[in-house]
Amino acid sequence: MFRLDGKVALVTGASQGIGEAIAKRLAAQGATVVCVARSEDKLRAVAGAIEAAGGKADVVVADLADVASVRAAVVGTVERHGALHILVNNAGITRDKLLIQMKEEDWDAVLDTDLKGAWAAIQAATKPMMKQRWGRIINVASVVGQMGNAGQAAYVAAKAGLIGLTKSVARELASRNVTANAVAPGYIETAMTAGLPGDVKESFTQQIPLGRMGTGEDVAATVAFLASEEAGYLTGQTLGVNGGMLMA
Repeated sequence: MFRLDGKVALVTGASQGIGEAIAKRLAAQGATVVCVARSEDKLRAVAGAIEAAGGKADVVVADLADVASVRAAVVGTVERHGALHILVNNAGITRDKLLIQMKEEDWDAVLDTDLKGAWAAIQAATKPMMKQRWGRIINVASVVGQMGNAGQAAYVAAKAGLIGLTKSVARELASRNVTANAVAPGYIETAMTAGLPGDVKESFTQQIPLGRMGTGEDVAATVAFLASEEAGYLTGQTLGVNGGMLMA
């Protein structure tokens, strides 16, 4: 079930955290995974782990805030592997500040990476997906893009925009059998959250009915489903992977 044999997947932000988990899960399901991020050393470590487990992986260094770099990553993937079936837009940054303190360059940095970068990747992937009449576009948004969060205006705006972009892309590409869906993680255990004080983590888990923070693997499992043949009648949706924190 949910096998991806013969499929080529491109995952942005694949060097760590949720992106790394997604790349490893898609490879385990049989896809050839192109891992994209800015850090070549980290990408090669992820690709090496995939190959050591018997999977197939490739590495592309790209800056998701640079449209030309994003487009080159997509075009290069199609040239090297002959197709692109699955696009996962996971790359993202934060510049957390209260709105009154936020600098314009911080706003631009977040929107350029988290939203414009995803738009550029989708636009570049559209032609090959439409031509082959099969595609899965999966955007990793966030629960805060659905409910807002103080001190994260830029990040929230980008993730909310990504959800809206997903819906428009789904409508535009449905006739070519290309689906577009979003995943909205809640509080997820990552290298960033691992260093948080215990009382802060406790305050997080108190907001979650399932009583725990999520893992990258929780998100990756949902992405793997959305990438599969079995999810072919699901498009324009946002699946919350948040332990019940937000029930929409």
